[in-house]
Amino acid sequence: MRRRTFLTGTAASAALLAGCNSGTETETPTDGGGTEPTATSTATATPSDTPYSVEMAPVGEVEFESVPETWVANNGSWADMGIALGQEPPKGVWLTSRYHTQYYDEIDGLSVDKDDMTSMSNDGVSKELFYQFDADVHLIDPTFLKNRFGSWNRADVDEIESNVGPFFGNSIFSRSYGWHDSYQYYDLYGAFEKLSQVFQQRERYEAFVSLHEEFRANLDPHVPAASEAPSAAVVWGSGDQPDTFYPYVQSEGTSFKHLRDLNVQDALAASDVKDFHSSRGAIDYETLLDVDPEMLLVRGQEAKSAAQFEDTVVSFMQDHEVASDLTAVQNGDVYRAGPLYQGPITNFVVTERTASELYGVSESLYDRERVADIVAGDI
Repeated sequence: MRRRTFLTGTAASAALLAGCNSGTETETPTDGGGTEPTATSTATATPSDTPYSVEMAPVGEVEFESVPETWVANNGSWADMGIALGQEPPKGVWLTSRYHTQYYDEIDGLSVDKDDMTSMSNDGVSKELFYQFDADVHLIDPTFLKNRFGSWNRADVDEIESNVGPFFGNSIFSRSYGWHDSYQYYDLYGAFEKLSQVFQQRERYEAFVSLHEEFRANLDPHVPAASEAPSAAVVWGSGDQPDTFYPYVQSEGTSFKHLRDLNVQDALAASDVKDFHSSRGAIDYETLLDVDPEMLLVRGQEAKSAAQFEDTVVSFMQDHEVASDLTAVQNGDVYRAGPLYQGPITNFVVTERTASELYGVSESLYDRERVADIVAGDI
């Protein structure tokens, strides 16, 4: 195995607590913050033929002697960021089933083929798999990796960094992991900016920042004030006939960005229901009926179209003895909740979809052709 020409700095330490079990889209779910971006950032790109470094918690400062070409991603958030920056698809992601490339179908000229993409957790995320990838950079939070698999430790991370390539990432999608409290979170565009420095794609990043500003300007007139916005319970429910759910209390994690941008209020936050990440527990329809949210948003259903979701999950709830008493079911306000993992492109798609379902927005809120052009380098 040839040694990569990437030098890693000292990583920040973090508390090591028990992590989650791996799974697929139909199994138990596994799930950071800051200010929204502006296009006037003062960060500058370094020429690709000159060594440069990028700093990010918890990995510290990572020095690159050349721009990475091959890569793997922790999840769909980082995978989508890489695609937005004009990169070839990653060799692998944690779970390919949760990298929802069907979202790209909304954008002519943009597609990602997952056929040859490895679902890393299927192999137990072994070190041998990283050697097989032989990737230039691993867009994975190493603290997440160590907490998800007890077989991984600091020495294993150091070995892969020395013999293959560096780790670079942060678990931005959730704010609920106790082991993440010891180091900084990033919001979506904060992490996106860091990755643009890794791939030396500052222009693409700034183009997406401008497009995001236009998107928010188009969205804002449709968004009610917090005092008038609906409350919703976000739960994970698997399969066509879910009868138990994993509750998600909304946080500043990027998996809730679309709901924050739409001012959706959290029905679970005002209840006694504990977040899945802290309780590891499930709830049933009786508990949901006690909360009785105005809207019910169901995760674990992103592989279904809206029609398929209606014909299976919603239909099942309408016929269910207890679920049929829920206000959200009676009023027809049960929807797919959106993914755990959002990058800049998928956030456009999911936010526009949710705005249509919740607020009846019928107009296009972002320029699809512009997205494809930026990805293609026509900036």
